[in-house]
Amino acid sequence: MNKQFPSKGEIVRQWNVLDAENQVLGRVASKVAMMLMGKHKPTYTPFLDTGDHIVVINAEKIRLTGRKEEQKIYRHHTGYPGGLVEVGVRKVRSHRPARMLEEACRRTSSASKCIVSSRFTPAQSTLIRRSSR
Repeated sequence: MNKQFPSKGEIVRQWNVLDAENQVLGRVASKVAMMLMGKHKPTYTPFLDTGDHIVVINAEKIRLTGRKEEQKIYRHHTGYPGGLVEVGVRKVRSHRPARMLEEACRRTSSASKCIVSSRFTPAQSTLIRRSSR
């Protein structure tokens, strides 16, 4: 089997705008992760970065199913003893709504294809692009 792999100059990256208003968080995250990895392209190769750039708008209007609005907790550790910080979805949505989508995208893709970086505009849109590794 002879397969042609795209060279660095042949990889074309497009800018995509995705509106997340009234869409379920997990479904948007899996779609974004697939586009960031480049799985929607016929030139997809697992060991090459063939993904596109994605701008997600209306991240604050993303929808959660079930009782996740009351029960879901985002955790991170500061590195100090007893430094586990737990924040509920309502507080994350009010302070930094794009974080929900960023973490969902990061957890949707494998660790070897780590993806998410963000920039914020006043309209609460999120720019998601691949890291420069």
